[in-house]
Amino acid sequence: LQNHLLSIDAIRGRLDKAVIEFGGDCQPLELGAMLDVNKIENMPVVGGLQLDLLAMAFACDITRVATFMWTHSTSGAVYSFVDPAISDGHHGLAHKDDENTVKVHHNTLINTWFASQLASLIDRLKAIPEGDGTVFDNTVILWTNEQSHGNNHDRHDMPYVIAGNAGGYFRTGRYVEFPGDIGHNHLLISLLNAMGIDADEFGNPIYGTGPL
Repeated sequence: LQNHLLSIDAIRGRLDKAVIEFGGDCQPLELGAMLDVNKIENMPVVGGLQLDLLAMAFACDITRVATFMWTHSTSGAVYSFVDPAISDGHHGLAHKDDENTVKVHHNTLINTWFASQLASLIDRLKAIPEGDGTVFDNTVILWTNEQSHGNNHDRHDMPYVIAGNAGGYFRTGRYVEFPGDIGHNHLLISLLNAMGIDADEFGNPIYGTGPL
């Protein structure tokens, strides 16, 4: 409960952008300028608040499943807050040829920033005690993208990151490769099984059944 109250205070403090003064009369309060959630430069603040709420929802057992999508697919967001040299939209950068090393580097910087946000979520979950460990110990996170190679929309050899072992279900600290004909639905079945759901298929069974 103490951690919960501290988290609420931290979120409230970050949302309070102006000092509100009350003059003694019944009057509308000046709340200051609102935060424009559609401005890309505000993404770190808005995203951080959302990650705080996600972690608190897990800690309070309000929900046990959450999804987090930073932008829509084919987003043209310019991530200049990551590096001032970035002037192209993310979708455009992802379509640059591999030979364009500068643009590929910019895309790598953006992906590195996203990875750092995943790490910050993990840190949040690790900081919350639960049972004999932490909330993270009882959690599994799937991090992925809809393409394995953006500039040609390749979906072969898709990379997936699994963070957390779901209470000991998964053995972490490994890099695992599967044959090219193994569909990602096997991974989703594995995640269902880890959460106690007795399922043998996910989506179209023509792509395979059973866990990894």
